[in-house]
Amino acid sequence: MECHRSIMLNSSLNDLPEFFLTEATQSFTSRLQEELNTTTDLYSYRKVIDNISSCMENFDLGRSGVNNLLENVLHYLQKSLIEISEENRKLAGNHIVQTQLMNDLLVGIRVSVMLVQKVQGFQRLHLKSSPTWQSMCGLLSIFTKFLSDDDLLQTIQSTSGLAVILFIKAMFHPPEKIADLISSLLLRSVDHTSIPEWLLNCCRSLCGADVSQSALLFLCQGTLTMLDWQDGRMGPSGEALLLDTVRVLFTLSSQIKESTLEMFLSRILASWTNSAIQVLESSSPSLKDRLNGNSDVVRRLLEYVYTHWEHPLDALRHQTKTIFRNILQMHQLALQESGSDLAADGFIFQLTESLLRLEWHSKGKYTCLGCLVDYIGIEHILALAKTIPSQILEVMGDQSLVPYASDLLETMFKSHKSCLKSQAVDSTWIDKWHETWVSPLLFILCEGNLDQKSYVIDYYLSKLLNCNPESLSYMVKILQTSADAKTGSYDSRGALGALMACLRTARAHGHLQSATDAWRDLVSSARIKQGLIHQHCQVRIDTLGLLCESNRSTEIVSTEEMECIQFFITYNLNSQSPGVRQQICSLLKKLFCRIQESSQVLYKLEQSKSKHEPENELTRQHPSVSLQQYKNFMSSICNSLFEALFPGSSYPTRFSALTILGSIAEVFPVPEGRVQTVYQLSHDIDVGRFQTLMECLTGTFEEVKILAFDLLMKLPKTFVQFQDSEKLQGLFQAALELSTSTKPYDCVTASYLLNFLIWQNALPSSLSAYLKTQRVACGDGDKSAALVESNTLIVIKCLLENLEEEVSRAENSLLQAAASFPMYGRVHCITGALRKLALNSLQLVNEWRPVVEKLLVTSYRLSAVVSPVIQSSSPEGLIPMDTDAESASRLQTILNEIQPRDTNDYFNRAKILKECDSFDLEDLSASVPNIDTSAEIKGKEGKTCDVTAQMVLVCCWRSMKEVALLLGSLCQLLPMRSVPESPDGLLTVEQVKEIGDYFKQHLLQSRHRGAFELAYTGFVKLTEILNRCPDLSLQKLPEEWLWNVLEEIRCSDPSSKLCATRRSAGIPFYIQALLASEPKKGKMDLLKITMKELISLAGPTDDSQSTVPKVHALNILRALFRDTRLGEIITPYIADGAKAAILGFTSPVWAVRNSSTLLFSTLITRIFGVKRGKDELSKKNRMTGSEFFSRFPELYPFLLKQLETVANTVDSDTGELNHHPSMFLLLLVLGRLYPSPMDGACSALSMAPFIPFIMRCGCSPVYRSREMAARALVPFVMMDEIPDTIRTLLAKLPDCTDQCFRQNHIHGTLLQVFHLLQAFSDSKYRMNTYFQQELADVAVCTKAKIWLAKRQNPCLVTRAVYIDILFLLTCCLDKPSKDNRPVLEHLGFWEEVRRIILGSELITGFSYTFTVPGLPQYLQSLTKLAIAAVWAVAAQAGEQARDVPISFSRLLESSFPEVRLLTLEALLERFSAAASGLGEKGLPPLLWNTGGTFLMLAVKESHPECLCKILKILHCMDPSEWLPQTERCVHLTPKEFLIWTMDIASNERSEIQSEALRLASKVIAHHMQTCEEILFHYRLLQDTEYSSLCYTTRDLVAPNLKQWVQLVLSSCEDHLPTKSRLAAAEVLTSTAPFFLTNPHPILGLQDTLALWKCVLTLLQSEEQVIRDAATETVMTAMSQENTCQSTEFAFCRVDASIALDLALAVLCDLLQQWDQLAPGLPVLLGWLLGEGDDLTVCVESMHQVEDYLFEKTEVNFWAETLIFMKYLYKHLFRLLSKSSWRPLSPERLCHLQRTASEQCHLLSQLFRELPPAAEFLKTVEFTRLRIREERALACLRLLAFLEGKEGEDTPVLRALDSPAAGNQLTLPRTETAC
Repeated sequence: MECHRSIMLNSSLNDLPEFFLTEATQSFTSRLQEELNTTTDLYSYRKVIDNISSCMENFDLGRSGVNNLLENVLHYLQKSLIEISEENRKLAGNHIVQTQLMNDLLVGIRVSVMLVQKVQGFQRLHLKSSPTWQSMCGLLSIFTKFLSDDDLLQTIQSTSGLAVILFIKAMFHPPEKIADLISSLLLRSVDHTSIPEWLLNCCRSLCGADVSQSALLFLCQGTLTMLDWQDGRMGPSGEALLLDTVRVLFTLSSQIKESTLEMFLSRILASWTNSAIQVLESSSPSLKDRLNGNSDVVRRLLEYVYTHWEHPLDALRHQTKTIFRNILQMHQLALQESGSDLAADGFIFQLTESLLRLEWHSKGKYTCLGCLVDYIGIEHILALAKTIPSQILEVMGDQSLVPYASDLLETMFKSHKSCLKSQAVDSTWIDKWHETWVSPLLFILCEGNLDQKSYVIDYYLSKLLNCNPESLSYMVKILQTSADAKTGSYDSRGALGALMACLRTARAHGHLQSATDAWRDLVSSARIKQGLIHQHCQVRIDTLGLLCESNRSTEIVSTEEMECIQFFITYNLNSQSPGVRQQICSLLKKLFCRIQESSQVLYKLEQSKSKHEPENELTRQHPSVSLQQYKNFMSSICNSLFEALFPGSSYPTRFSALTILGSIAEVFPVPEGRVQTVYQLSHDIDVGRFQTLMECLTGTFEEVKILAFDLLMKLPKTFVQFQDSEKLQGLFQAALELSTSTKPYDCVTASYLLNFLIWQNALPSSLSAYLKTQRVACGDGDKSAALVESNTLIVIKCLLENLEEEVSRAENSLLQAAASFPMYGRVHCITGALRKLALNSLQLVNEWRPVVEKLLVTSYRLSAVVSPVIQSSSPEGLIPMDTDAESASRLQTILNEIQPRDTNDYFNRAKILKECDSFDLEDLSASVPNIDTSAEIKGKEGKTCDVTAQMVLVCCWRSMKEVALLLGSLCQLLPMRSVPESPDGLLTVEQVKEIGDYFKQHLLQSRHRGAFELAYTGFVKLTEILNRCPDLSLQKLPEEWLWNVLEEIRCSDPSSKLCATRRSAGIPFYIQALLASEPKKGKMDLLKITMKELISLAGPTDDSQSTVPKVHALNILRALFRDTRLGEIITPYIADGAKAAILGFTSPVWAVRNSSTLLFSTLITRIFGVKRGKDELSKKNRMTGSEFFSRFPELYPFLLKQLETVANTVDSDTGELNHHPSMFLLLLVLGRLYPSPMDGACSALSMAPFIPFIMRCGCSPVYRSREMAARALVPFVMMDEIPDTIRTLLAKLPDCTDQCFRQNHIHGTLLQVFHLLQAFSDSKYRMNTYFQQELADVAVCTKAKIWLAKRQNPCLVTRAVYIDILFLLTCCLDKPSKDNRPVLEHLGFWEEVRRIILGSELITGFSYTFTVPGLPQYLQSLTKLAIAAVWAVAAQAGEQARDVPISFSRLLESSFPEVRLLTLEALLERFSAAASGLGEKGLPPLLWNTGGTFLMLAVKESHPECLCKILKILHCMDPSEWLPQTERCVHLTPKEFLIWTMDIASNERSEIQSEALRLASKVIAHHMQTCEEILFHYRLLQDTEYSSLCYTTRDLVAPNLKQWVQLVLSSCEDHLPTKSRLAAAEVLTSTAPFFLTNPHPILGLQDTLALWKCVLTLLQSEEQVIRDAATETVMTAMSQENTCQSTEFAFCRVDASIALDLALAVLCDLLQQWDQLAPGLPVLLGWLLGEGDDLTVCVESMHQVEDYLFEKTEVNFWAETLIFMKYLYKHLFRLLSKSSWRPLSPERLCHLQRTASEQCHLLSQLFRELPPAAEFLKTVEFTRLRIREERALACLRLLAFLEGKEGEDTPVLRALDSPAAGNQLTLPRTETAC
């Protein structure tokens, strides 16, 4: 009887009539009896056990049968469990069989438990002599044995624990003593004389004192699960058992460190709290007293929660939330009788306050606060922390905290809404709710940083709208009013972005009915368009999301939406951000899905709709009209996307276009049957577009190749027709040639090209000879697969034949191979072909076997050729290009030393290579039989071959890489032959072992990282297969390899070839692969044994021979701790690893110290997480001391003892220097710990004992150690204890009268004071009176030791730190006291500061030089304090600030640049704030009329940074204030000063050059502005005086404008630093109204157009920040009075992509305004033609003889030449079509015509010189020529149009068709505007 049949029949049999039941029961019992008696096969037991289980599941007949045969069933279960467990023991090591057997054991135990729980007949059998009783005892003994057997799965142990308690409960009498018995078992205090003998015999191992931790844990689980805790049924003894159980669990929590057991423990603790809640509902008062919030049990539970709520395991963190919620419920139940208010309860209040005091980086804080809100409501929390919504929103910029924060906010605002609604009598409650929850949200959306806003929108906004959809109108109303004012920028969304985000979220969640006009009532189409081209990428994405997303997948896409989408695609494909590209493609795919699904609805409507039927609500027009619009729209989209694949298009553009095309092909598949589809991509693909897709395979980016290949494969095969056999042969030959290219990316192209030819059955007919067997005849279904298989076999045979020949040549000369035919490309193509094939269902097995065998042999040969380079001691530079004999002889000596073998002539002598003219691949072996020092290496196609070290190394390591990946793929994909006679397998066992030996050799001996990392990838594939392999010999291989390598490491044989340098090279990878592939569901025995062995090797030893094993062990441990696949399994070994690292750092051997440091760094990351902030000790990467030491308790005594040892000897009385290297690591660890307000007062793992030792470490003679000790001390001191600690430290400082003191001691103490004070000042207490009072007390103590800041202290280092402390106090104590006097003045603090400054070297002068220790630090500290004092006096005295301790002029005249620089930085901050309007009161009176001072400083200053700051200050000031003073102050006229500034901009380094250019531009702009104002007055008053003054001012600047223009032009060049180009963009923005858009141009036309060309160049920069800055220039140009009518986006923030188009539109419009079209048109046509680019470069590149392995020049991956040409062509044609202009001079027209014609003729000649399939073989040259051809043709078309040779229609370009309707950027000008 099978299990599933029982399950199917049980419902039918349960309904049998009563008179059939007896007979049916007898029959069923008989059948079950037969099964129990006849089933004796071990592997058939499972079926019978499953049947018994089925009988017990809701099957009365089956339960009766089992009840009748209870004795037999129990006996059968006992017998089966014994035999299965014995078989499992015998097969130890066979993971596959053991897994099956352990699952059988688990099912057997569960069925036994089910029997006891469900069979009623068992309850009546208690005779100890009965067979049933004996079977029960036998089963109990088995479960006890399983419970203590750590070799079994923990799920078996866990279930056994349940079974033990259940069986004891069923068998033990009297029942009321069960609780006492189980208590004694858990407490390991069983009295053997007081328990029955049968129990002692069955559970003897559990009745002793040495019960294992896991057994005890699972007994607790059984106690909580199997006993009845409801309604106090257990009685007082049950309450005692409950308390005993939790005590045992607390003890186990401090002992268990294995992650799986920790997980069990957390679940059991949560289960305990559930049981406690059940008991408390009807418990005694004493238990309630012992389980309320103030009890010891609850305190321990809270400690567990606090120490585990940040645990790496998600499931464990979730359990802490359950435990915390249950604690609240327990406390509530304990208080029910007293009737107290839960929110006002002292425990709850204290708990709430302590949680609120925690830092927001703690994830547990969110979950616990959420639980509190559920229990006490939000009002009480808002009363304690009114700004808590804003606080939580602030932390939502951290991705790791976002889910927790959003869940808490949702809990809070839902609770708040419910509370307000219940209390309110009208609808005004919503205003308060909006103020609390929506207003902070809107602030973040408008002003927050990018990440913060994104997370708030994704996680918070949607939940808020779901809670209260009516809030949308409130948000939209506010954002609409501020959208014009807050337009945003490249780094800010502004109100428009916030508006789009809100609307998008609302629509996606169904709160916006966009199918109607509702959403258009909220936002205009103009706003939508602005959003689609906004400068901020996320605004564009949100606007697109608003159009594409909908909560209804069948919602009709409107015509307006389609037009906006088309507009968006035009300008947004070329996005550099991968995230933005991904979102664009994803959103458009959603749109296509909507179109597809809504079209199906439309088809149905079209079929059912009669002509006279009224219009359906779904659509306002006839379905056929909508369907036609869909077709037109999709066709238009595809046209745009294929146009984007023009020659020279950027990687982002191609990626976006191909991804979207792929989505279209996926969403609109070829229809099958009667299914209708609105669009098919294949209908819009012609031969030209097919060729375009093929050319996409030639790019250097593999992602583009993948996308193009996938798209080609989705097309119907009818499109792939090669009727030209020569072209077909050319494509195949091109693929073969690319597979041996020296450019690594070419072989990837070859692989995709070959795969395409294979799958499209487009191979040359000449290759059929490679196939010995005729193609297999098969049905239509298998025909395609058989064809692909035979084609793949043909190609692999062809590649393999070529590879064998090339390997033979490489064995003669590796240099020749590296230069002419690097072999890795062939292997890559073979691997690529194999991966595309289903190797488990091959039909030509007999032909594949010899191919696989030959493939393996050839791979080994290839590896043998290249491995000497990879395994050499220095593989990176073996062939330097030395041409002199002396260098070659020296190289020969080096080669002999580093090579492990000399079997290749490559290693016999150094090569000196010369060029030659020709090289024939066919005659390679004949013409170059031996290559020596005088041989000439010749390359393919007549190229010279300068074989560099880079070439050789790339050839070798890539060959090793491809061989490793090929072998790994073969193991992973090919079926295995268990015996040689097997008909279906391809790989034999011996071949698999050979592959394993190959990986072992190369992983253990390779030195090149690229080689062994890729070998590791292949080896991982092999080990994963071996662990799942049924063959036991193969399954055991990883274990054997592991023991062998560990033994080799341990022995440290001098003859070993293991690499002891390079972080042990591939050895860690080898062991990592062996361990990581071990089944995770098992016991991980290999990992455990390996870790113990490695930790013992890494530990301290006295044996000098152990150095190399120790280095290996440390490096391997580092790799294992870094491996994320091992997860928490490796956590128990972290403490031992940390000990080994810290102790290893004290080793005298450098290699051990180095490896220890690397291991320690890995452990820090493993423990505290990946660094997520700029601050090295950010609280995001820290942990409370209790959490750290509870997870790693053995580190507590270790770190404490190590620190004590260091502290006791850190400062020797003899003055002897003791470095204590381990101090650095100890302080680094301790500095990442901090005390939590949640820690218990009497914790056993208190951090207090560390504090005195850390303080003593501050006495170290090593400066860095003192600094680290000071930083480490801060987190150990609670925030409210910091003032007392500071006062204690200050008291330790010596008085000025003391004679004997050490400056190191003083320095260490002062550093500790400084860092503690800094932490206190940054705390949240800063604004309260407690803070001010405590700091005032500290200031008093500081004054007592003020001598340390004066000359009485001879040490400048300690003086500097003390002054830093004074400065920090001045910054903190800035609030007035009770008598309205500032606190510092009240204390006389400023007076002391004044004395220090007046007595300092700033006043008296310096007798020091920079050789004095600490002088720069002292100068900086003193200057900061002096500046603070000056500002303080100035703030008090206002305009009468004369009594300053030192003037700024004196500081600026200092001979020390540190003083001047700090002073200038402080002044620059004030001037910048005043210039930007950010300052509250403007510029302080102290800084009025200081222009002359800065002029003199600028001329005198020699320090570059100081000069830069001075120029910035002058730039911030109004030139009218200081420019008239130039002659008086620096004896330069304003004109001469301008020339001086421009000279600096021409000659100085880039940063100064940028600032000088800004300043010069501001001076020029000032003069131009002055002229404008004078001219305005002249026109107003007609006063000739103003006219002459205007001309005088203009003449003053005019001669220098030419130099200024050249400066700007030179600053825009691509090779310059970013700062220079940014400065040029800013200058162009600031001067745009004067020089770019002035209605009356000041500059000549050539200079004006040159400046415009700068703008266009910057708009095409690869750097986003420069494009954004140039976009500001365009926006400024568009917003002028005479240009704002040129486009519809005059006052909008736009992206650089459309800014390029808009700039050209504005420029053409300005040419018309200026009436300069005739002289300006040739210049613009020159831009179109590319006159500045020399065509000879293309010609030279065609015949270039130098072949570099990698490109050496800088490449702009964003700019697209043809896009610029497209926009320029469009606007020129539009301008020429509509304007009346004077014709060009015939000479200029003829010159342009001749130039363009000559270019076309030369290009056609160059095209003819290219080889066949040039798009693949000469991709760069081919693309370059195509671009030049398009430019020349565009220019000729415009010239032809000018001559009247073409009609009125727009000419059509070949590569880029300008969309007529999609780019309506230019508005028609009115007559008045012209």
